[in-house]
Amino acid sequence: MPSGSGKFLNHPRLRKYTAIVRRDLSASYSRDLHKWLLVAPIVGVLTGLLTTLISQSVLKWLWPNFLALIFVHPVLAVPILAAGFLIAGLLMQYLTPDPNEHSTEEIIRSYHEHEGDIRMRPFVPKLAAAIATVGFGGSAALEGPSIYGGGALGSWLWTKLKRLRLEPNDRRILLISGAAAGMGAVFRAPLTGIVFALEMPYKDDLAHEALLPSLIASVVAYATLASFLGTRPFFDFAEGTSFSGNELLWAALLGLGCGLVTLVFDLGYRRVRTFFVRLRVSHWIKMAAGGILTGLCGWAFLAMFHGRLVPIGPNYEAVGEILQHAHSTLELAVFGVLKLVATACSLGAGGVSAMFVPLFLTGGSFGAAFAQSIGQAHALDLYAAVGMAAFLAGGYKTPLTAVVFVAEATGGHSYIIPALIGAAVAYAVSGEASVSGDQRLHEAVRVAELWRGAVSEVMQRQVVSADAQLSLREFLRETAARYPHAAYPVAENGQTVGVVAMASLAAVDPDKWDEVRVGDLAVRDVPRVPPDCSLQEALRLFSADQQSQPLLLVTSPGGDLEGIVARSDLLAALHPEGNSSSHSGSPVPAHLA
Repeated sequence: MPSGSGKFLNHPRLRKYTAIVRRDLSASYSRDLHKWLLVAPIVGVLTGLLTTLISQSVLKWLWPNFLALIFVHPVLAVPILAAGFLIAGLLMQYLTPDPNEHSTEEIIRSYHEHEGDIRMRPFVPKLAAAIATVGFGGSAALEGPSIYGGGALGSWLWTKLKRLRLEPNDRRILLISGAAAGMGAVFRAPLTGIVFALEMPYKDDLAHEALLPSLIASVVAYATLASFLGTRPFFDFAEGTSFSGNELLWAALLGLGCGLVTLVFDLGYRRVRTFFVRLRVSHWIKMAAGGILTGLCGWAFLAMFHGRLVPIGPNYEAVGEILQHAHSTLELAVFGVLKLVATACSLGAGGVSAMFVPLFLTGGSFGAAFAQSIGQAHALDLYAAVGMAAFLAGGYKTPLTAVVFVAEATGGHSYIIPALIGAAVAYAVSGEASVSGDQRLHEAVRVAELWRGAVSEVMQRQVVSADAQLSLREFLRETAARYPHAAYPVAENGQTVGVVAMASLAAVDPDKWDEVRVGDLAVRDVPRVPPDCSLQEALRLFSADQQSQPLLLVTSPGGDLEGIVARSDLLAALHPEGNSSSHSGSPVPAHLA
């Protein structure tokens, strides 16, 4: 007889509720999210350690010593910058496969085009070049190597932890999670790291799938770095308590101005970058030239204004200098302008880093100058925070990151609303211009754009038709062998009567290929659309077809064939904009072959 425990375990009611619980748990964990509880902390710890090393190398061992020399002898900015950029240029030219691929842009490009794969062989040389770029005074900061380092580590860990049920798409998620960890750690702002990493790949959307692992990795990386360097916010703001309606209006006006300036800078920087990339000289020469130009910006400013501000280097100390010491409106404005010029020279020439902090500082200086010029010096911190958020939103197309960063890195949480207003206005005014050449609109936006396109824009006009009277063997020999496609319109007596797909030949015994005619295999009930048919309607016709029809026939009102549209042509229309960023004109429709 079964025991009492056996009767209990086999009780129908218990089995019923056990099945319900099992079903609910399966639904709750259907995306296998619990794997990130193990994988994401590993990414966070490694990225936190790497970011700590990068921070110490630049902020403790290199830049403070060079900065002290430059304040004593400003002219030394030129040779110091030239030497640092020369080292970085040599490292990138001779130890990396492509000296123009690095930092944040490499992470974005890998996310979109390489399924999250980052080559690790040039990993150390790229980090060393970044340290030389920033540590010797380039107008950049530590977020570039930190984001790249974290992203590369995440991509590499995917290859080592695949046994933990990681899927191919998880590599892109680990890439973004590592980038979030690097950003969160380097600024001691984990929430900023999360939001920036999710906003970074797109101008108008988020990388939603990376939310949970990015959250975990960013927090763990922050905790790792904080255990060595402390938790104090990077920048000290005098915490405000309130703001008036008038100040919100001024914040919107400041956002408008910053948006226009970032629009000009975004476009100008991209031109400078394109010029240096196309310049036919060795990369180390370009870098040396960029270092000299950056050094001249620092020397020129110190020659005009004798103080502790200088528009080169990582410049973390400049925030406190702007906010806590008196500077004329002219000095602040010139600092902002030269900071932008120095950044364009540093990174446009190929400097290995990113411009998050340069934009942040420029916005702060313009915000402070704006406050003084309108008689609002008592709220200088508020307008500096608004300017910082506006410049980040307009330059990087990351408005949420801009506001979160201002709140988290400065401790100025009461400035969130004014900063949000300034960032929103700057984001809108600057349009789709961005300092990043690899950011994209989300593919969903491209689908919506199909409503405005017509099949005439993507159809293939040079059409090879198959004669309905040819035997299959003659068709293969005379047509398919010369013009290999996946499908062909079928012509009979000068009229297009249907479509024949190459795959349909497999259903015919090869011994009968001399007997069976092309017209026998033609699918005659083929959708015919006019040239002005919308691409959205074409997509609907393909989706509604249960026979996997490979073509749509584009015909004139009189029934004459004007072209054909294949699924591949619609895919070409949907292809993300980044793939055509280096070319002019519209994307060329994909061939049917």
